Amino acid sequence: AAIFARQSGSGTMADGEISFDDFLKVDIRVGTVSRAEPFPEARKPAIKLWVDFGPEIGERKTSAQITKYYAPEDLVGRQVVAVVNFPAKQIGKFMSECLVLGLDDGEGDTGIVLLGPDRAVPNGQRMH
Repeated sequence: AAIFARQSGSGTMADGEISFDDFLKVDIRVGTVSRAEPFPEARKPAIKLWVDFGPEIGERKTSAQITKYYAPEDLVGRQVVAVVNFPAKQIGKFMSECLVLGLDDGEGDTGIVLLGPDRAVPNGQRMH
């Protein structure tokens, strides 16, 4: 979901405008997927991920509805971008501890394309 939207044709920000200080409250970091496995118990097809965010944050787990483009075995070793300061959320019997970020593929279904750096960076680096 977008943080804010532009009003049609006006060039001004919609009511959802945030300040730079608000943006800085969202802690978005890079991490490497250390483990991935199917999540058959989820209501919608999903994959469980364990992501290493480096020594300061450590490993966090999450689930992601990314099965259109990704298989669990293809995700291990991949760097992803995630929000690490949301509260944990129970998803079935699985506790999600971060939110991996992705973009809708625009095809009107559940296709999500993961966000990640185009060059390797140290785990735990914060997005600027």
